[in-house]
Amino acid sequence: MKVLLISPGWPKGRLWGELAFKFPSLSLASIAAVTPPEWDVELCDDNFEQIDYDTDADLIGLTAMTPQAPRAYEIAAGFKSRGKSVVMGGFHASNLPDEALTHVDAVVVGEGEVVWPLLLADFRRGSLQRTYKPDAMMSMADIPFARREIFTGKKYLLTNTIQTTRGCPFDCEFCSVTAFYGRKYRKRPVEQVLAELQGLKKNNAFVFFVDDNIVADRTYSLPLFQGMKGMGLKWLSHAPIDFASDPELMRAAGESGCLGMFVGFESLNQESLAAMGKVTNRAQSFMANAQAFRDNGIGILGSFVLGYDGETPEIFPKLLRFCEDARLEAAIFPLLTPYPGTAVRRRLEAEGRIIPSSWSDYDMEHINFQPKGMTIAQLQEGYDWLNRSFYSFPSMYRRLFKLHRSVQVFGPMNLGFRAAIRRKRDGA
Repeated sequence: MKVLLISPGWPKGRLWGELAFKFPSLSLASIAAVTPPEWDVELCDDNFEQIDYDTDADLIGLTAMTPQAPRAYEIAAGFKSRGKSVVMGGFHASNLPDEALTHVDAVVVGEGEVVWPLLLADFRRGSLQRTYKPDAMMSMADIPFARREIFTGKKYLLTNTIQTTRGCPFDCEFCSVTAFYGRKYRKRPVEQVLAELQGLKKNNAFVFFVDDNIVADRTYSLPLFQGMKGMGLKWLSHAPIDFASDPELMRAAGESGCLGMFVGFESLNQESLAAMGKVTNRAQSFMANAQAFRDNGIGILGSFVLGYDGETPEIFPKLLRFCEDARLEAAIFPLLTPYPGTAVRRRLEAEGRIIPSSWSDYDMEHINFQPKGMTIAQLQEGYDWLNRSFYSFPSMYRRLFKLHRSVQVFGPMNLGFRAAIRRKRDGA
């Protein structure tokens, strides 16, 4: 039998849809890894491939984040009209399974690796259930190596994506990670990770760890980084800004080949940080923290959430000045987005501030709530201005003109974001 796994595309005219560099869905490769051998597995990425609705696949599997959900439902309808069975998992379907079930035959809620073999067995027997939800979280020692061969021949920037931990010990108001993985921080055995990395480096020295916080437990990450030292890897991941307060761990990361980290600064306003639940961030230390990253050869892709209640239009030029003074190698400026399952959505719903809109507008580029401190127009205009200004050539020069080993990653990244912003603007 055959299963076709599909990653729905991002809409054109949106920043993430216009970015030229694409990354594969590690979750689909993980699902492929627990698929029994009697099943053939094929991947289609809707971002750059034509979907074959007349495929000979017996079963269609979809995953989607919230802004991809409308496209996923559209794809599902195309297959169901041809008599195909369609199942769906991922963040959006896990948070809104009843909605998803109006479009597909079955929904996987939460971590799919545990229940996927059962779903396939039920399908073969003709007894597919409507909902599959694991009774317990996946044992991290049981996670198999992802089947990255399904990425072969695809137009991905790199296929060396890997996950070592799941969950986050923090509970930021706007974050959907804890709603999906929980607050318990779970770790794969270091030996397993190192063995998988040995295989990955045969293909490419660049690796992206998709972990939401790879340094949350130094008793885990320090041996991991020490084991990676000398492997010749060049890698990126996610870390909180207070990673800078652990010189030994940061030095070990740099020596193991870390070139950059996605860092959630989120706000320059300490009151906004407190409202978010960003308990480890201290705005007065951000400048020194950023320098500590750079001193260890680690560049920063900073993130700043726009639209929290304490902010006024003055925040936009202030953010630009900070990013340039701190010489952040790259940054994104997501608009506060009340995703299903998050605490911020529950709060804004209780306050009557959610603006009805399509899930496709939950892309961190559109406003889906009534802000305070500025109008909707001021927030949208500030977001657009900040992105254009940050990725202008003068700003790129001010931030990147001194050579640093991370420029090999962040130089192309800046040009890629700049081009995507221009394509988005020209297509508007």
